[in-house]
Amino acid sequence: MHAATFQDSMNVPMKADSLPQSVVSAPPILAIKNLTVSFDGFKAVDDLSMSINEKELRVIIGPNGAGKTTLLDMICGKTKPTSGSIRFRDLELTRLPDFQIVRKGVGRKFQNPSIYEDLTVGENLEISIPQAHGVWASILFRRTRQVKERIGSIAEQIMLADHLRTKSGRLSHGQKQWLEIGMLLVQDPDLLLLDEPVAGMSPREREQTAELLKTIALGKSLVVIEHDMDFVKAIANTITVLHQGKLLSQGSVDQVQNDPRVIEVYLGH
Repeated sequence: MHAATFQDSMNVPMKADSLPQSVVSAPPILAIKNLTVSFDGFKAVDDLSMSINEKELRVIIGPNGAGKTTLLDMICGKTKPTSGSIRFRDLELTRLPDFQIVRKGVGRKFQNPSIYEDLTVGENLEISIPQAHGVWASILFRRTRQVKERIGSIAEQIMLADHLRTKSGRLSHGQKQWLEIGMLLVQDPDLLLLDEPVAGMSPREREQTAELLKTIALGKSLVVIEHDMDFVKAIANTITVLHQGKLLSQGSVDQVQNDPRVIEVYLGH
């Protein structure tokens, strides 16, 4: 699918009665409209519109400087847009501070793992539980059976059940990435934003991470930024390609791979 064709299709109104009932009755979990952010006159994201569905695993690719990380920064409230709208269900995120966006159900993982290496895997997961946040909350927090079961379940999901008592600094790079994903899952977000989750991983760890993300997507929505095209092919149903802050192309792996504009600015490099 050519980028121009996709852009044109975005502007063609469709009657509700011509759409499948599932499409009509299921609004997107995230709707971005005419989003722009400028830094000293440079538009890092330029009039971008896109949407993410419930329980969708969307991959965003593009060359360096395409605006991918800046987009995640705006969704999670780290960067405020110059103009445009970001709606998470019925909430306008551009009006909320970052900590409130987290509380509303949006979790963000940055490129480098952000874990407490002097704590064990289990302790890292435990302190990520929302009820344990804050000085008084941490004092009053109780390790109930439900808390222990939740931590054990997530540790199993992220393939670290045998490492609950291991100091996190002793984990491999890939295991540290999994732990940070687990720390997000403990918070039970509805939308996860993952920035290059397999950077620096071994081939086997990349395969395991692909299966992990596909499992997570059975119950949550994910937006993944990634450069590893083999990994992208393993997980993506829909790929969004950004270039110079704009939407260049969007579609299936085959559609994007065969788009001449994508080949010219990204895949051909």
